[in-house]
Amino acid sequence: MTTLRLTASHLLVMTIAALSVACTTTPPTIQAGPDAEVSYDGLHKVDNSQADLAWARPDFDISSYTKIMLVGSGIEYAPAKNRGRTTAERSKSGPYFIDEDTRARFEKLVGETFLDEMKKIERYEIVMETGPEVMMVRGALLDVVSFVPQDSLATGGRNNIYLSRVGEATLVLELRDSETGAILARSIDRRAAEPVGGTFIDSNRVTNAAEIRRLIRFWARRLREGLDGFGQG
Repeated sequence: MTTLRLTASHLLVMTIAALSVACTTTPPTIQAGPDAEVSYDGLHKVDNSQADLAWARPDFDISSYTKIMLVGSGIEYAPAKNRGRTTAERSKSGPYFIDEDTRARFEKLVGETFLDEMKKIERYEIVMETGPEVMMVRGALLDVVSFVPQDSLATGGRNNIYLSRVGEATLVLELRDSETGAILARSIDRRAAEPVGGTFIDSNRVTNAAEIRRLIRFWARRLREGLDGFGQG
């Protein structure tokens, strides 16, 4: 096995691979030169990214990292426009208010699914503490919205509700040095939890959870495959 020295370009590929749907003929590149678009914290914008937005720190070597620490940065929910309306009014449109019990189940599902997929990583050891060889992987879900009417979650409901998508969320993924907190790369990607092929599902807790799990596992698998890819050569 060849030892790889990972440059900024490799770091970028890793970040983008974490969120890519498929390979692209045009590889991602970091903007350089005086006209480069630079973020407030010194990251350069990535062109040809399949994530909605991506940045990385130029000329940074990550070959010294052998461990990763997974850190959740929280989940934020978009305000529901129809909160407090009657059941009949709420059934006409979304997004819908997400109550505390539903949030708790959602957050538990997200955490368990992401960790279950990341445990399959081969190149890096997953650790719980910072250190000189530890890269921090921070993930946050922002602007989470639900298109699931509460009526569809009620047990014993007589009316089937069919949905083309369960909800949407934005994943903000950051790679940082665990000791200094220095940001190495960031990507932002918004996706919907929806059935494959644009079909409709009969909305209930089981089917909705399955679609959420599919989306979270997709994000985690892309991250894991991107990280593991640097051990090949």
